[in-house]
This record gives sequence, C-alpha cells and structure tokens, in this order.
Amino acid sequence: MGNISFSFEAPWLLLLLALIPLLWVTSFRSMAGLGPGRRLAALFFRSLVLLLIVLALAGIQWVWISNKLTVVYVLDQSDSIARAKRDIMLDFAIESVKAHRNNDREDRSGLIVFGREAAIEFPPYDDDLPVIRGLESYLGRTDASNLESALKLAAASFPEDSAKRIVIITDGIETVGTASGVAKSLAEAGIGIDVVPISFISKSEILVEKVDLPADIRQGQPFETRVVIQRFQQGADEPVPGSLKLLRKVGPREQVLFDQKVVLDQEINVFPIRDTIDQPAGYTYRAEFVPDNAADDSLQQNNRADAFTYVRGKGRVLLIEDWNTPGEYSALVEALLRSDIEVEVQSSDQLFTSLTELQAYDCVILAGVPRSSGESAKDIANFSDEQIEMLVSNTEYVGSGLIMLGGPNAMGAGGWANTEIEKAMPVDFQIKNKKIEAVGALAMILHASELANGNYWQKRIGQSALEVLGPMDYCGVLQYGGLGDSWLWGGKTGMMRVGPNRTAMIANMRAMAPGDMPDFGPSMGMALRSLIATPASIKHMIIISDGDPTPPPSGLLGQFSTAAVKISTVAVGTHGQAGHQTLQNIATTTGGNYYVASNPTALPKIFQREAMRVSRPLVYEPEGGLHPRIAYPHEIVQGLPRELPNLKGFVLTSLKDSGLVQVPIRSSNPTEPENQAVLATWEFGAGRTAVFTSDVGKRWAGEWTSWSGYDQFFSQLVRWAMRPTKSDAKFTVATNVTNGKVEVVVNALNQEDQFLNFLDMQAIAVGPDLQPIPLIMRQAAPGRYVGSFDADVAGSYLINAIPGPGMAPITTGASVPFSDEYRVRGTNFALLEQLAQLEPAGGVAGEMTPPLDASSLQELLKTNTYRGGLPRAMSMQDIWPLCLLIGALALFADIFVRRVSLDYAYPFKWLVRRLQPRETAQDSDRKESLARLRSTKTEVSGELAQARSSTRFESDGSTTDVNPAQTLGDAQGSAAASSTASGSKRSPTTPGLSQSEEPSGYTARLLAAKKAAQSKKNDPPKQN
Repeated sequence: MGNISFSFEAPWLLLLLALIPLLWVTSFRSMAGLGPGRRLAALFFRSLVLLLIVLALAGIQWVWISNKLTVVYVLDQSDSIARAKRDIMLDFAIESVKAHRNNDREDRSGLIVFGREAAIEFPPYDDDLPVIRGLESYLGRTDASNLESALKLAAASFPEDSAKRIVIITDGIETVGTASGVAKSLAEAGIGIDVVPISFISKSEILVEKVDLPADIRQGQPFETRVVIQRFQQGADEPVPGSLKLLRKVGPREQVLFDQKVVLDQEINVFPIRDTIDQPAGYTYRAEFVPDNAADDSLQQNNRADAFTYVRGKGRVLLIEDWNTPGEYSALVEALLRSDIEVEVQSSDQLFTSLTELQAYDCVILAGVPRSSGESAKDIANFSDEQIEMLVSNTEYVGSGLIMLGGPNAMGAGGWANTEIEKAMPVDFQIKNKKIEAVGALAMILHASELANGNYWQKRIGQSALEVLGPMDYCGVLQYGGLGDSWLWGGKTGMMRVGPNRTAMIANMRAMAPGDMPDFGPSMGMALRSLIATPASIKHMIIISDGDPTPPPSGLLGQFSTAAVKISTVAVGTHGQAGHQTLQNIATTTGGNYYVASNPTALPKIFQREAMRVSRPLVYEPEGGLHPRIAYPHEIVQGLPRELPNLKGFVLTSLKDSGLVQVPIRSSNPTEPENQAVLATWEFGAGRTAVFTSDVGKRWAGEWTSWSGYDQFFSQLVRWAMRPTKSDAKFTVATNVTNGKVEVVVNALNQEDQFLNFLDMQAIAVGPDLQPIPLIMRQAAPGRYVGSFDADVAGSYLINAIPGPGMAPITTGASVPFSDEYRVRGTNFALLEQLAQLEPAGGVAGEMTPPLDASSLQELLKTNTYRGGLPRAMSMQDIWPLCLLIGALALFADIFVRRVSLDYAYPFKWLVRRLQPRETAQDSDRKESLARLRSTKTEVSGELAQARSSTRFESDGSTTDVNPAQTLGDAQGSAAASSTASGSKRSPTTPGLSQSEEPSGYTARLLAAKKAAQSKKNDPPKQN
C-alpha cells in the first residue's frame, strides 16, 4: 500500500504562519464584547482562514508513494525472427509474469508487440498475462523492426502509481527508427530496461542483392546488366547451386533474357548479362534465384530484385479505343503517323497495369472510349479506379499529356463523371444548367439478399451506378422491408435529383438492409408511376434479383413499353434458370438488357454500364448541325483557316470555373457559353490536358476528315499536350537505394559539356501506391544535383525531374527489391547491451540475459523481472484549491459568529442530553410526584398571597374570627385530609399564630403533605 504525505511548491511561504499568534494577541481584547464563547469561536475561524491561505500560497500537495511495480514486455514480431522463436518469446513473457509478479503488492503486467508499427496486446493491469496461442493485435506490415515506436508506446502505457520496467525481447535489428535516444529519455524518467536477446539461427541464406543497370542506356546500343547475389553460410563454405532467371517487362509484354543453372561459390556473386533495347520505353528488369536445395535458403522474400530504366526516343503517343469498335479512330492514327508522331493503339479490354508502362508514352489519348463497355456480364471491360489514378498521376506528377476525344460513349455520356479523370480535365462532364434538357432518371430495384454477401454487393453496385449520374439526373431505389416495398429516399415519389443529394443518397445506400422480396409487381408499379411523373428525357430501370419473386403482370410490362421505360435485369444465380427466365422476359419485353452474373465482382461494372443509358441526353445532335469557330488564338489553332468545318454533334460539358481554362474552339449552339466548348485546354500539375468534345470523323466530324487542316490541327493538339522530348542540355541521372532511402543524383551539362549551375530543378517521385512523394533537389557540386526520399515499401518508384522551364523532363526509376528486414545480419548485441546498461534515475541498471531459445527458456525464467532497484512511484496532487474553498467557508463562519448572537452552546447541550442514560420507570414516578408537589406549592403560595391582600386592605380595621391555619387547611384540601388519615393528630386551629410565624408553619405543612403522600404510596393495598 502507498504512503501519504504532504509537500509544498514554495515551503518558505510557511513562515507566514507566524502571523497566527499575532492575530490572537491583537484581536483577543477587541472582541471582548462578544462574550467568551463567541470570541473564542471567532478567533478560531479567523486563524483557520489565515492557515488555509498560507497553505494555498505555499502550494500544498498530496504525495502518494507506492510500492507497486509495473513490468511491460516488448516482443519483436518482425519477419527477421522465425515463427517458432516468436512463440517461445510469448511463452517466456507469460511464464515470467506468472512466476515473479507479487499479487499482494498489486504489481501489474502488460504486453506490447511491434513490427513496422507497435500495438498494445495487453495494457498494464493487476493480474498475470493470460495464456494465449496467438497474438490478436493488428501490426500492419511486419517487414520492418521499429523498436523506437514500441518503447514510446510502452512509456505512454505505464500507470503513474507504480515503479516501471520494460523487458525487451528482440534480435536488436532496427530497420526503422532509432531506439537508443528514446531509451536514454526513459532512463532519465526512472524507467528500467531489461533485455532478452534473440539469436539468429539461420545456417545458410541467399539473397539477390540488386540488378545493376547502366545509368545511360541508348536505343540500339548493347549494354551489360549485372545481377548481384549474396551467399551467407555460417561455419561452412560450400557452393550453392540453383537457377537464375532474368526477365524484362515493358507494358504487358514480358521477355526472358536469361534462365540457366548457376553456382554461388563466392560470398558476393556477380552475373553479367548482355542486352540491347531497340524501342524507347520504360523497362522493368526482374532477377530471381531459386536454390536447388531448399535448406540453403531460409527466407524467400529476398530472392528477387527489380530494376527500372527508361530509354527515351522521339515522342510517342498511346491511343486507347473502345474494344467493341476497333479501328474507329484509324483516320486520326494515320494523320499522326503522317506528322511523324509514333502512335500505339491499345484496346480498352487490354489496358496497362502499372504507372511504369505509361512512361513509354509522352501523351495518352482516350479516343471516345467509355469507362465500361460490353453487352454481357462476361464481356464487360472497364477502367478500374487504380488505372484511372495511374492516368491522372502520369499527367499530374510525371508531365505526360492527356487528351479526351468525344463520341456518343465519351465523357459524361461514357460514365466518366465523378471520376479522377474529370478532375484532370478543363471541363466538367455534368451539365448544371437547368435550361438544357440533359436530364435522365434511373430507378433501381435491389433484391440480391440471398446472394452470398448480397447486401454488401447491393450497396456496392448501387453506389457505382449513382456515381455515374450527373447532378441534374434523378435517381430512386426500391427495397423490400418489414412494411413492404418502399423507397429508400424521396418519400412516396422516391425519385430525387442527384446534384444536392448525392452524398446523402450514398450514405443511405450504405445503411440499407433490404429483405427477400416476394413479388415484383408492387415495386415495379411504384417505380413506373414515379418515373412517369419525373421530368426527364431518358428514363431507365435496373433490377438485380435471383428471380425468385412472383413475375409481374404482362399488362404492367406493357405499360413500361408504352411509357418508353426500358428495364435491364441482372440475374444472380441462387435459384437456377427458373428465376432467370422471369428476369429475361422482363428485359426482352421492355427492350432492356439481360445479364447473368456468376461473379459478384462483375456487378458494379454492369450497373455502371447501364447507368450510362441515363446520360444519353448529354449527346447533343441538333438539327442542322453545329458551326464551330475559333474563339481564342491558341497555339493549337495557329495557321488554321478561320472557317472550320461543321460538326453534326458533340458531347455537352461545362467549363470549369478557373482562369487556367482556355477555349480555342467554341460551337454556335447551345446558347449558354459554358456549354459551347468544342476544344478546351489547361495546365494540370506537371502536364497538360485537353478535351475535343466531338469525334474525329466516323459520326459527327465527317467533314473534318476531308478538310485540309485535319492533319495539322490534330498533330498540333497532340504536340501541345506531349511532354517535351528534346533539350539543348545533357543530363544523366542515377539512383541508389540504401537504408530505406532512395538517393537521386542528376548531372547537368550544356552542349559544350560545361556545368549547368543554379537550375531550379523541380522533382517528384511516385511510389508503388501511386501516391506522390516530395523530392527536393539541391545543388551539391558544380553541375550536380542531389535529392533523396524515404522508400519503406518494396516496389518500383517512378522519379520525374524538370530541370527548368522549356526543358525536357528527366524520367527514371528506382526499385526497392525487399525490406532491410530480410538482409542477413546477426543479433545486434552491441545495441542490446547499451540498452540494458542504461541506469534509470534513482535506480540501478537493468540486466541482459543469455539468448532465448527452447533449451534456455526454463533457465531464463529464473530472472526476476519484478525485482527491486527502481525508484518508487511518487504521485502528487495539488490541494490548494480545496484549501481556498474551506478558507472561504471559514471566513463566512467568522463573520457569522461576530454578527449573529445565538446560543452557540446549544449543540453541546443537545449532545449532553443525547449522551445521558435513559430514565427508568421509578425515575419517572419520582418526577411525577415532584411535579405534583411543585404544583401544590404554587397553589398554596397563591392562596397565601390572596389572604394577605384581603387582610391588608380591610377598610374598618375590624377583625373577623378567621383562623389562618384553618384557611390553609381548607386550601390544601386533599393534602390536609391525607395528613389526618395517616393518624397525625393536629389541632384544627393554632391559637396565637402571627404573621411572623407564617413562613415556618408553611414549610412544616409542605413537609407534612410530602410525608403523607409517601406514606400513602408505601401503604399496602387493602384486602377486600
């Protein structure tokens, strides 16, 4: 148990207590008029007020000194420690607490685990650690050891009322952070540290150190790729045979450059491999080694290494087209080739898979391609969120151009609204102008509750469809619940405009829990009535179901056809083809599409595809066509004729409200200027983006293909968007990966091979997660610029540097093959000894045990981690506010005593009465008798007084024979009778009695009456 005492922040102020005696001397006489009791009370309260004020000024505190001890075990769970060793570490912590924790002292125990991050498995509490088979804390990635974060977390988890000790169980290999500095601060805070080492048990280990590529690779020139492999063997020097493979990948194409048997006969083995690159692009190299004997390698995570290189040539363009309409933009491709621009065509069902692949191109063109395309569940292909993010990052951070061409399935009509692509474009794909009738209405019936994770997928697909709709479109969702069919929002009508309600709609959709719908008819009838009442030009409906509900009446389907509302159905397989036939009949009768989804992951794509039908009003094809005109002298339209060919249509968009947006070409209609853009451009990050809202010839721009300025216009548009490919300067770039950091070195020379100094070089890196990483380049020497960034995630990092305005960007890459956690290193005993030798303030240094393993477990359990040698915990709490509160009450009592006159002794009197013993029956009788005597005395005294008055005030002085004794006897009544009955013989009269003798006679008669009363009480009762 703890000890309690007091302390003071300013003890010298206690000298003011000498004022208390002075207070008594000066106030004692001045309060003489209060009386002794009130005077003492007033002085007491006044002295108490002064005492409490002095204590508050001195900063009085409670001080608790505790004998408790808290021990927190910190376990390393990183990948450098084998799984079997981790189990032993956990057993040690549990058994150590069980063996040494003092329950009577209320000692506490806790457990913290760490990898790249630290987590509390068990917070410190006054009991043994429970016996568990595995850890439950989420550690995130375990490809690193961050002992620093674990020590900080342990220090923060300690309670204040106990001594503190940390037991570290680790191999001492730090790959993130520095623990020594934190450990010193812990020792200064009085926290002890014990260490239990974990030894490295691997006898043999192979790791592919790196793939070394030349810094400057030229197109068509042979070069040498070097694969560096390290062999580690403890106590042996035998060769390790195995297979080495070197792959080169560009885009989806992968080529095997080397695949042979090799022998590792050195500690460091280097294998040179010849290679030649004929086509400029970004290439990824990957080396893999597999030993013939698995016992020669304990970790597989370090058997692979990657490298990246970029070979620049003349400008190249990637054109992505809809896989359903191949060759639709062949006229544009031929025009660019005639303008000496290399073009590679990629269909939307065979898209790029990494940001690295996009580095082969200086501009990407989305040629009228929708986000999702295809007519069946198996055929639907779409751009994933990750691929969209890659396109945006390729422009914003790496400087590549991005162009979108229009068409009936492009931009807002192609499902690109509310995506990152829309944010990168100079226009919005949604029409916010109410004067333009570009409004659609979509109703959805969600009935997939019997599908595995059906409610989850319903929320996903509903949200995907909702995101495609524009702000002026309407949307409603029907679900079946305990009260039957109901709208998810919008009350009885159910259809609401998306624009101001999109966020609330998505939130409601995430929270819905639809039930198993028994009948299609009621819900479809509700949807039809609401769609007919909605002011939209395109109305569509989507049903997802297993087909189990009762089919709708044929008349209802006829009403849908009459109202031109098409219904697309999605069948999920839970009740077989019988249910699917119902859904197929609904889609066929109303003119919609029918899908069979065997894989739930395809559902969001289907709904995105169907929601695009609602966006058809964005396709603007007025009678008489459009008359475009040059509205701004942009470099894209320089040299073109003033008269531009007519267009038959384009996709409606809205200009972004930004001063960076430029509109070189506008249309004659519609009349709203914000919706007239045919060509719009702007700068986006490090790159440029543009939209041409019409197509390039097949449907709307037929007159343009025969126009003399066709090649010039589109070549100028593409060249404006492309990142620069030539520069007057000479740059070489190199990267180096060490200790979790990527160092970038750029050497800059001009054409005369002179150093280029004081360049304002802007650079950025993009990690494997496509997130930008700041990279600051500083000049370190003449013509040399150096920068670095942290690379704690394995994978390829893309680096882009722009030396200055108008200069071609410098693009390179760096590959982090694996974390330093997987490098071969022994236990860091030096660090562990340093931690154990730290002496906590007020205590003694910790202990370091021999290495922990299965054989030494029982011996190490003898180490008492709950031993003494640590400063006892001291807790303090300010109580001066309480002193001020009590002082205020005492001041009030002082004033009350001096100003109000009360019987202040009353409480003491009441207390005395309460403490007296209770009366007996005999005492009660005696009190009653005494009370009667007192009453008789009072009556007699009254009669005597009356008699004297009558005698004294007689007018004639005559006397009357009045015997005073007789009169007294008559007055006494029963008392005199009692005296006679007792046998006392007394004369009825007493001759000669004078006034001077009345007092003695009066007393005698009282005594006689008392004796008579006692005699009567003591007489035995008469026997009848």
